[in-house]
Amino acid sequence: MGRLTTHVLDTARGCPGSGIRVRLFSLAGGDRRLLLDTLTNHDGRCDAPLLEGAALEAGPYELVFAAGDYFRAQGLGLPEPLFVDEVVLRFGIAAPAQHYHVPLLVSPWSYSTYRGS
Repeated sequence: MGRLTTHVLDTARGCPGSGIRVRLFSLAGGDRRLLLDTLTNHDGRCDAPLLEGAALEAGPYELVFAAGDYFRAQGLGLPEPLFVDEVVLRFGIAAPAQHYHVPLLVSPWSYSTYRGS
């Protein structure tokens, strides 16, 4: 059974990104439709897969991470506007029977992602 998961790592502080708002959108058919609005837990992960089974369909998706809100809450005294604020990751699901893990490694100055396992 396929599933979509994510987690966030705060690379500046060397810890999980806990309490980060994550929104998942479907971009199928050219429409941007909100599928899920959740928060990361103490381990920087979501408590359940974002999508799984029949709900995970082939097509384009978008994850939006509220990294700026997270960094503001840390009280780091960062300049406004933030260099990294909302992180938008657009990706495609080609084989919905597989596990797609889309992690975010983020700091106030950079971010990266990859297809994990």
